[in-house]
Amino acid sequence: MYCVRAITNDVYWVGANDHRLHLFENIHPIPRGVSYNAYVLLDKATVLFDTVDWSVCRQFLENVEHVLNGRDLDYLVINHMEPDHCASMEEIILRYPKVKIISTEKSFMLMRQFGFRIDNQDLIEVKEGDTQCFGKHTVTYVAAPMVHWPEAMVTLDLTDGILFSADAFGSFIALDGRLFADEVNFDRDWIDEARRYYTNIVGKYGPHVQHLLGKAATVLDKIKYICPLHGPVWRRDFPYLLDKYTHWSTYTPEEKGVLIVYASMYGNTESAAQILASRLCEKGITNIRVCDVSNIHVSELIAETFKYSHLVLASVTYNLGIYPVMLDFLEHMKALHVQKRTVTIIENGSWAVKSGDLMQKFIDDNLQDMTILNERVSMASTLHEDKQQEMEQLAQALADSLQDTEQS
Repeated sequence: MYCVRAITNDVYWVGANDHRLHLFENIHPIPRGVSYNAYVLLDKATVLFDTVDWSVCRQFLENVEHVLNGRDLDYLVINHMEPDHCASMEEIILRYPKVKIISTEKSFMLMRQFGFRIDNQDLIEVKEGDTQCFGKHTVTYVAAPMVHWPEAMVTLDLTDGILFSADAFGSFIALDGRLFADEVNFDRDWIDEARRYYTNIVGKYGPHVQHLLGKAATVLDKIKYICPLHGPVWRRDFPYLLDKYTHWSTYTPEEKGVLIVYASMYGNTESAAQILASRLCEKGITNIRVCDVSNIHVSELIAETFKYSHLVLASVTYNLGIYPVMLDFLEHMKALHVQKRTVTIIENGSWAVKSGDLMQKFIDDNLQDMTILNERVSMASTLHEDKQQEMEQLAQALADSLQDTEQS
């Protein structure tokens, strides 16, 4: 049975939702599911924009068949050939053997590399600025390399102002019937998962996203809909969405606040983190998130790091090194180019307190434009009374830094 929704009179969502998959890309937890979006244009020619992951192929094929309503499929546009979008392409070819495939040179190369059998089809290679008319609808193709694969492009329907945006402007969470972003309370229920999607999937490629946003700005007055490959379709509130993407892609904190990430073996470092949080609240700093690096998935930690302006790293020393899961968090920060944050350190150790110096060295060697406050709390096994002054100085340094940030 089909499950489709109309976007305009000529364009239909034919994607599907997945609540069975536990790990996106076999790494990122998706407890609220994910959608795989594809779209059909009915014009003089029929056009399918992208396909879906193999896991939801059956629903997708039923949707496409219903929307075509007996018509053949003339074109398949592949904006992004990553397998969670391109895996069902061969099923489309089997059912619509005359379909012409439109994509970029690198995309066709990667399709062959993945073993997709495409060479019996008519292949139409497009590049930046090419246009194509399907009847009353004319589209133009815009290169979007490294957002987040090198072959990616986006397609703008100049007639109805629909931007088929590939992996840009996407989000985790299954749609479950609510296709449009204005059908949900996005800022309350979706923004955290949209941030987690962007920061972990695309976050490394901020300059490339900025380049794409620059292109989009020149035609923003023409865009009426944004149709991503994951998450809801946008038809209003574009400034809200673009503001978030501008912050994320420039690594600018969304909020003035403190993220305290701690690694604790027996609860003593955790206690210090909680004491610091209380001291900050007493000083009027209440926008705080405290996270146990051992119990919160690193993808969520990365998303929170993109959100907050200040970061506290509190770690026990482990085998004369940084606690392994804290080191993993730091490695993810390095891989995703986290920058422009103010950092403070709490270190702990029983016979050798090493973690603070090692964390500071990691930041100095691997992360750009990071400010490390001089104040540090150094603990031997647990936080003793004689460390109260150090904790007070650390809390005050954070409060002063936040105040300076607000005034700048």
